[in-house]
Amino acid sequence: MKVQPIPQQDWIAKWALYSPGKVAVREAETGRTLTYGQLDRLSNALCVHLQQSFGIQTGDRIVLLAENNLEYIALFAAMQRMGFTLVPLNYRLAATEIDYLLKDASPKLVICEEKFEASLKKGKELAKVPHYQPWAQLQSFCEAEKEQPQPSFPLQPVAEDHPAFILYTSGTTGFPKGAIYSHKMLFWNSINTAMSLIVNTESRTVNVMPPFHTGGWNVLMTPFLHHGGYTVLMRKFDPDQLLKVLQKERPTLFMGVPTMLKMIADASAFSQADFPGLYYIIVGGEPMPIPLIETWDKKGVAIRQGFGMTEVGPNLFSLHQDDAISKKGSIGRPNFYVKVRIVDADGRDVDQGEAGELLLKGPMVTPGYWQNEAATKKTITDGWFRTGDMVRVDEAHYYYVVDRIKNMYISGGENVYPAEVERVLQAHPAVAEAAVVGVPDEKWGESGLAFVVLHAQAKAIDEQALRAHCKASLAKFKVPRDVVFLEELPKNDTGKINRSALRE
Repeated sequence: MKVQPIPQQDWIAKWALYSPGKVAVREAETGRTLTYGQLDRLSNALCVHLQQSFGIQTGDRIVLLAENNLEYIALFAAMQRMGFTLVPLNYRLAATEIDYLLKDASPKLVICEEKFEASLKKGKELAKVPHYQPWAQLQSFCEAEKEQPQPSFPLQPVAEDHPAFILYTSGTTGFPKGAIYSHKMLFWNSINTAMSLIVNTESRTVNVMPPFHTGGWNVLMTPFLHHGGYTVLMRKFDPDQLLKVLQKERPTLFMGVPTMLKMIADASAFSQADFPGLYYIIVGGEPMPIPLIETWDKKGVAIRQGFGMTEVGPNLFSLHQDDAISKKGSIGRPNFYVKVRIVDADGRDVDQGEAGELLLKGPMVTPGYWQNEAATKKTITDGWFRTGDMVRVDEAHYYYVVDRIKNMYISGGENVYPAEVERVLQAHPAVAEAAVVGVPDEKWGESGLAFVVLHAQAKAIDEQALRAHCKASLAKFKVPRDVVFLEELPKNDTGKINRSALRE
């Protein structure tokens, strides 16, 4: 059966009609709120402001560097109405990385919080952007306009695959790729989420995931806006503060990564905390250790593990909380509108129980990568998205991730591709070859271990110097924790680096 396309929707205008006085979003740190009615007024005001002040039109990109706040949500509402594209950048990146993304996105406007301006302005690309606005000016505008009656800005129709977001992911080539997150993906991800989880007008959550991640926007935030729920935004993760907010706000759902949940459980106030009304916690990014599941279970909080990707969904698989122990290690079953295949190296479906590459298809698959046709063709064939993950399925249709074909590892919930780190290491004049693998880390889940071969004539260099070299060009979470110097890297018969041997 062919899935019928869904036209572009203005969710906020609908909820402003149904529940104008209901609070849609609150800032935990400041207590500032926006109702659905205020969001609708701001959407109209922002569309006019962006068009008149900066010439923003449908299809233009707006780059954002900011922590979670109300203005982000107001911009989302305006984006749905006007059809520009939001490009939230990772403010943890090094200045050179931000500069690369700025060049790739080619925005018409950059809006940035003051605390991140230094990194932004170190590069060359900001000077080429037509317009710049400090985030404080945007906030002042929104505060002044949220109560003012606004004439309705007409909905600007766009194609279903038109980019709502461009979300950058690390690349296997060493350079980030901009995944297009379309209006169609927004809708169908929300439908898949609500059919799998408990999401409705009475739903409440606390969102501490960063806004440059699909997890920050699309695990719960956009499904909640679609269904008229209530979200508390935290600017950044702090386990002690988050514990207080969870108890005060009494969410029905919460999403986190295992590293976060371990740090919350280790907080001194956790032993006295209770979480009434919390149906379960949704966990993504990496498998959650069974002892940690049991720690939360003793608090009466079930764990619902899932699996997702920036380019697809992200809400793709879900393991019911009742199966958290009996099906440990499983990512659960596919969500309702997710089609799945497991194939061998020749693209043939494997037998049940055998491992193969996971392919995904459905209306929540990205139309492709921004300005990167080669990567799009390599990743998507006949609508099937190649995940690069090896999985197997058991007789009860529960899926398990066996290994990552891509050599990505996850550090504190952040995806790290070795190729990106290796490219920086090999740029050092003393380094002849470099390979990076993910290794277990008690705090972050995994961290990088770099193996380095120096040029024969190179001057002596130590681990600290190489780490400092990496810090100048990479986000902190990408910098290898340790460096091992070798005379040569192990290779296989085809001359490729034997990463298995390095891990051993």
